[in-house]
Amino acid sequence: MRAVTTLSMVVLASAGIGHAVLTGLDEGIGRIDPFKDMKGRPEAGHGMNVLLVGTDGRDKITEKERRRFRLGGAPCHCTDTIMIVHLSADRDRATVVSLPRDSYAEVPTHTGHPTGRRQDTHPIRLNAAYAEGGPNLTVRTIENMTHLKIDHYLEVDFISFMKTVDALGGVRVCTPQPLKDPYTGLNLPAGTHLLGGGQALQYVRARHVDGASDLGRMQRQQRFLAALIDRATSSGILLNPLRFREAARAVLGSVRADPGFGTDQLLDLGRVMRNFSPRSSEFTTVPIGQMSYEVKGLGSTVKWDDAKARALFASLRDDKPLAPPRPPRKKGPAPVQVEVDPQQIRVQVENGAAVEGLGKRVDDGLAATGFRTTRRPVNAAGQAARRTVIVYDPRWDRSAKSLAAALPGSELRATVGQGPTLKVIAGTDFKEVQPVRTAPPPAAPGPDPTVVTGDEVVCP
Repeated sequence: MRAVTTLSMVVLASAGIGHAVLTGLDEGIGRIDPFKDMKGRPEAGHGMNVLLVGTDGRDKITEKERRRFRLGGAPCHCTDTIMIVHLSADRDRATVVSLPRDSYAEVPTHTGHPTGRRQDTHPIRLNAAYAEGGPNLTVRTIENMTHLKIDHYLEVDFISFMKTVDALGGVRVCTPQPLKDPYTGLNLPAGTHLLGGGQALQYVRARHVDGASDLGRMQRQQRFLAALIDRATSSGILLNPLRFREAARAVLGSVRADPGFGTDQLLDLGRVMRNFSPRSSEFTTVPIGQMSYEVKGLGSTVKWDDAKARALFASLRDDKPLAPPRPPRKKGPAPVQVEVDPQQIRVQVENGAAVEGLGKRVDDGLAATGFRTTRRPVNAAGQAARRTVIVYDPRWDRSAKSLAAALPGSELRATVGQGPTLKVIAGTDFKEVQPVRTAPPPAAPGPDPTVVTGDEVVCP
């Protein structure tokens, strides 16, 4: 009884401390009422919908930072990023839907901002609704398009984004291919990187690293958000009220939110996120019907697939997950991301040590993770190899690196004339094959966007 009583007191005291250290944080949040005088809104569904917008805000950046992170040009006073974040009613799942900023939209009748003139319904790019009528018009337009009731509004600019990343000690991202964008200054070689606030901003803003343009950028934003969730839930910051307060205070001073988003909501989110993992989150992009929808006076816009978009938002209203259920992940080491797909790499295995069955074990392990082995391992000329060696033609160096990732500790030996088939000489140091995989391919522009869960896109 004494032990239970003591434990209960500790829990209650911890809860009290948690509320005490967070009280007053909401006073530092900039306030905006995007729901003022709104009528005829959609009926509330199940769960909670948060409209998360990223605004330009480059006018708040120092000149030094603008030069370093390539933030030149005049601020557009528009929404650079638009996402709907749906938290399930049981708070066990978060669904993030990206809305292309160039989406074709029709704004409702409104009073123009800052002109004060009445504006009739007219076509517009979705991100321009913010410049024309502020958060209020943005929310009204999105509710008209999705028939979802937005419960909370959260606005993040460049400054608050960088502060969030830095408060967490950086966020880790993985890229199987080099990412270089001359416009933002992003320059990441293939591999794993811990990004600080400035580099992270370059990563999520880059649009010129592949042919997918804004869609590719949204997919990188989704991957980054999954990595951010992973970092927040694994760093211990959510379990420590004092650290949470310190990080929140650093971030919230440059965030704007609706009046209903305060201390209690922060506590609720903190409690929810404690039990979150990357697998608890799912990400998608609104289904696209036409990538280049020409509109007189606007030019090229992005047209949604109306039928599929309705089905998507109906699922959110009904609080249904978008990703199909998956069987539990098999036990064993998590796959390492590589640049070249193992199925494109042909391998001949040789037993280089006097260990019976060694060649077959290596061949079986490589074949199981996807490599195109000959399935006929042979004995090497010598039988005294202590270290596993990968013999490769320099023209296939990228394939050799992917194979080396599957054989940790192996030696790479470039040999001109080896050809496209790589040779593995198994040594006595061999223990097991490390599973490898390539990064999930970007979803092709089209009507069926890929739904991914956070654990599928974060670093293994």
